[in-house]
Amino acid sequence: MDKSHLLSWTLLQALGDTDTPWPNDALARIQLVTLGKGQLLFDIGQPHPYIHVIRRGCVKTLYRNADGEEWVQDFLAEGAFLCSLTALLPGGTSSYACEALEDCEFERIDYAWLEQTAWQQVAWQRALLNGWKDYAVRRELRERDLLTLSPPARYEAFTTQRPGLAARIPQKDLARYLGITPESLSRIRARLRDLP
Repeated sequence: MDKSHLLSWTLLQALGDTDTPWPNDALARIQLVTLGKGQLLFDIGQPHPYIHVIRRGCVKTLYRNADGEEWVQDFLAEGAFLCSLTALLPGGTSSYACEALEDCEFERIDYAWLEQTAWQQVAWQRALLNGWKDYAVRRELRERDLLTLSPPARYEAFTTQRPGLAARIPQKDLARYLGITPESLSRIRARLRDLP
């Protein structure tokens, strides 16, 4: 596997700097993972100490209660990275699940190796820190939207900030993400279509 074809390498380069040295064992530490639509990349309560970069496809991350009811946390597509922070802790497990909405391909990076590499090289420290900042900003904006925007405004913000993604997501999942029913989402879409 050539590093120039790895999205994870491109991402780490962008987050660190263009002269970031590539560790000798890096290619051996990155695995390609494929999932079919509907399959789980990881589930709630499962040890999963990896960071993933999406090469192809779209996923949803979700929480589930004891009755099996779902709350959609986020949708991610090509070029995004994801992980469960709680699963990266020593002995930790994932607090949410990740399900493929389409056939997907990922690059999986062992987090312990990545963290160890970052301790040894400043550029990799910078890449990891910038990656965590990006992750934190995504979470903060999601929280702000849920707490301060009305459902129609949340829908408009989602379609504006992530054009094209809404068409790849089942309506029931998008409604769960927005915190409304599928029927309410249909009414919001209809009202927006009717605007001049």
